[in-house]
Amino acid sequence: MALTDTIFALASGHGKAGVAVVRLSGPLAKGTFETFTKIKSPEPRRALYGRIVDPITGEAIDDGLFLYFKSPASFTGEDVVEFQIHGGPSVTSGLISALGKREGLRLAEPGEFTRRAFENGKMDLTAAEGLADLINAETAAQRKQAQRQMSGELGQLYDNWREKLKRVLAHKEAAIDFPEEDLPEEIEVALMEKVSSLREEIESHLADNRKGERLRDGIRLAILGAPNVGKSSLLNKLAQREAAIVSDIAGTTRDIIEVHLDLAGYPVTISDTAGLRSGAGLIEQEGIKRAVHAAEEADLKLVVFDGSIWPQGSEEGWKLVDENSLVVINKCDLSEPILDKVCGQKPHYISAKDDTGLDALLAELGEQVSLRWQVQETPWITRERHREALKECQDHLQRFALSKESELGAEDLRLATRCLGKITGVVDVEELLDVIFRDFCIGK
Repeated sequence: MALTDTIFALASGHGKAGVAVVRLSGPLAKGTFETFTKIKSPEPRRALYGRIVDPITGEAIDDGLFLYFKSPASFTGEDVVEFQIHGGPSVTSGLISALGKREGLRLAEPGEFTRRAFENGKMDLTAAEGLADLINAETAAQRKQAQRQMSGELGQLYDNWREKLKRVLAHKEAAIDFPEEDLPEEIEVALMEKVSSLREEIESHLADNRKGERLRDGIRLAILGAPNVGKSSLLNKLAQREAAIVSDIAGTTRDIIEVHLDLAGYPVTISDTAGLRSGAGLIEQEGIKRAVHAAEEADLKLVVFDGSIWPQGSEEGWKLVDENSLVVINKCDLSEPILDKVCGQKPHYISAKDDTGLDALLAELGEQVSLRWQVQETPWITRERHREALKECQDHLQRFALSKESELGAEDLRLATRCLGKITGVVDVEELLDVIFRDFCIGK
């Protein structure tokens, strides 16, 4: 991807729409705009109205609004032009086709506009990743996290840590370069305290239970219990559709069935699992094994019991109840609530058949999810590459603290600083760029 090229793409969604936006970025953007619209010397950041004409055929493509952003005051840092046209497929394809015939212009690759913004210093890598998350956000919580990252909160945190390390490194290198000028002991102690404090900050940042990644990918909620307690019926009620087969035959559910929901603004993946029991056949045993694994991986668990035969058949379910569980006693239409506490928790009495108690259960689920993933002052880690770089940084800081040689200690500080720089894209990230931007949509 050459930065000297002028690129173009449909920046809005495909298909029919009232308005579509075609974006150009690069040195030929302004000249192309003037050629297609016959409008000379457009004023930056001022909307203009006119007709778009194919300069080769002379055919009118559409009437529309145009915006010109002069370098460097644009999204990419280059000259940028946006054609706001009618969103019919014939109109958009006609303009795209006409632009493709121009020498020096080419169709943008996925994420290339954002990559140019990064290359031109308009945003760091964490902000670019935040933009990708914002485009893909499906819930309010995902949107808020992405907006925080896109605005630079995460990048600023890592940059501040990097600047602290750079100052400590400067003192250590000065002591190495000018050994005759011994650093006062109190300064040496202060430097070690700064590094120790930073290690604690990073350690606290890493100990986030992967909440940022969970919020991006979906919070995991598993429905667990013995066969025929109503797990699949509950899943269907939560999903508001027939996602799972419901049957009186024990062992109907043998594989994990997943449904994605927006719960109180948070993305939740709910898993219906095989009924837990002994004496099952080989195929059902595999389903039970997967159910146990889902329980181990879940952020929250709904442990369901059959209220019509309570407490019979409850032994397997009791083992799963912990601080990350909600106890659900189903089929309350066939029985009366008899217990205020089950395994130390207040149970939710519901009927998946007639919807009794479902609103209260949903409200409690929303409250539990909100409590666990509510926004905090320090932004969460959102990607595995951030986490790996921070762990590597911690390793170097640990070696620095144990180092007896000034030169080796300084090198560990230098490498720790470099690890933080990798996250924001300050240093040594060329091999990462294709991976990061290839998942963007074309036009962004």
